[in-house]
Amino acid sequence: MAVDPGSLNLPHALTIVGRLALYLEPRRKPVPVEETQVREHLEALYEILGPHAEDPPADIALRVAGQAAERARLLAEEIVRAGYTSDRIGQCVRNLFECLGLAAEGAALSLACGERPDSPLRP
Repeated sequence: MAVDPGSLNLPHALTIVGRLALYLEPRRKPVPVEETQVREHLEALYEILGPHAEDPPADIALRVAGQAAERARLLAEEIVRAGYTSDRIGQCVRNLFECLGLAAEGAALSLACGERPDSPLRP
């Protein structure tokens, strides 16, 4: 999928990763978080996005967004695999992909991660 460079917001993407960490870290059922790769994916996203408290030049932002999107896809797969789906987690996944310039992909993944299709926050 093509990245929409006008939608990139790496600092806010980092904020959303923090929210996801808050929602995912205490999970114990159906699979304890320690038995998943959730932490690994979150830490990788922190490493990728952390140096960008402000949006960098477009060429760097596009590269960073691509790297973050690859890891965010793995995180979304792990959320589904571990059964951590919820409306709030799905919303965060959608928001993360929106900030990475991939709104359509985020809208689809958010449903798999538990966002309600009738959520008033969905585009």
